[in-house]
Amino acid sequence: EASSLAGQWGLSKLIVFWDDNRISIDGPTDLAFSEDVLLRYRAYGWQTLRVEDANDLNALRHALRLAQLDERPTLIAVRSHIGYGSPKQDSHKAHGEPLGPEAVEATRKNLGWPYPPFVVPEEVYQHMDMRAQGKAWQEAWERVLEAYAKAFPELYQELRRRLQGELPPLPEEPPAFDKPLATRAASGKVLDLLAPRMPELVGGSADLTPSNNTKAQGMEDFSPQNPTGRYLRFGVREHGMGAILNGLNLHGGFRAYGGTFLVFSDYMRPAVRLAALMGTPTIFVYTHDSIALGEDGPTHQPIEHLMSLRAMPGLWVIRPADAHETFYAWQVALRRKEGPTALVLTRQAVPLLSPEKAKGLLRGGYVLEDAENPKGVIVATGSEVHLALRARELLGQQGVGVRVVSLPSFELFEAQPEAYRKEVLPPGLPVVAVEAGASLGWERYAHKVVGLDRFGASAPYPEVYERLGFTPERVAEALLALL
Repeated sequence: EASSLAGQWGLSKLIVFWDDNRISIDGPTDLAFSEDVLLRYRAYGWQTLRVEDANDLNALRHALRLAQLDERPTLIAVRSHIGYGSPKQDSHKAHGEPLGPEAVEATRKNLGWPYPPFVVPEEVYQHMDMRAQGKAWQEAWERVLEAYAKAFPELYQELRRRLQGELPPLPEEPPAFDKPLATRAASGKVLDLLAPRMPELVGGSADLTPSNNTKAQGMEDFSPQNPTGRYLRFGVREHGMGAILNGLNLHGGFRAYGGTFLVFSDYMRPAVRLAALMGTPTIFVYTHDSIALGEDGPTHQPIEHLMSLRAMPGLWVIRPADAHETFYAWQVALRRKEGPTALVLTRQAVPLLSPEKAKGLLRGGYVLEDAENPKGVIVATGSEVHLALRARELLGQQGVGVRVVSLPSFELFEAQPEAYRKEVLPPGLPVVAVEAGASLGWERYAHKVVGLDRFGASAPYPEVYERLGFTPERVAEALLALL
């Protein structure tokens, strides 16, 4: 996927050396692999070169020079011998097994290397010593930067801000939302606010731009003809998209985000996991977050995905309940520098909460509605928060006072002081959780879960919700059963 995009975008700085040693863990690669890799890369729009001997330094230098001169990305296939010089040369045993003392000694003799283990001869140190050259390069760069700062002081300050990852002044209050709105649409409106204020904000979608609402007004498409464009058309390449977003954020000077359906987070999971592992502040925008997809049916309706993503260390998952919470979710995602954030957004319109209360999202969870002496708590995320509010009304009519807690982010809530968490979810009160997804994991907060531990169904989403038990009556009954 990434290689295909590199050809599409004409990324001439990309030079890939392919270690073509014809060996895999199982044995020779022809056990399972017979394609013409160079032909495939030429089809991507790459220049392809071959070096027949990995030890031929002149041939490698020549290939590298040809790659630097070409306007296309370049793949250099290099024929090498795995375990070179050892008794296990060209064997799969050199791939996954230690050589062992006898084979190591034989390798030393074959390569004419008379030095004991862990000894590096002085001439090697001298040959590899780049301190003087590195210092000269660093000083030359600093002179150029100093001249740039004097000639273009405003641009220099902007460059410095961006490279240091400092945010520009951003709006602290949400825009004036005036009607029920899908949180994916609210996210798009938030991006419209952010994009003009954040020139470093770049993003895209895996062929779902109109559905993800990831293209802000005024954003132009990136292309070889328009390299200053800030919107990336990734096509149906979720995993490549995730990897490229990580690369942009690791490079510095950019804040990159990308969108797809929540169910397709499966396709990009390795890239998401690496973002979490590396602490990269990538923003993953996941829309169409539940069985409310309706007629798209079980294949596209995410069930296990929310809890699956929450199980990943270092990833913050935020599922806002309305447009105002969505605004604050973007605030959290942009201000977080130590790891990735997943924004999980609805397809369907949801009612508005008060912007003052929705600001509670900044703490991961908060009391949305309360009673004088609540008998229990209903905690929910996303669109199910409004289901919890209707259940509260039903219970109120029966004289049962109930607290409703919006809990858009487990991770952000867990980062709050214990006293605050106990204030929101008092240990002595029975708790029912409501979420249109897998119930596994809610036991940390709730005594009973109105969740979904089966796949969805194809029908208009109100009917799907009703048939699968996501009704105010069922939620109210669940809390009454605890009482």
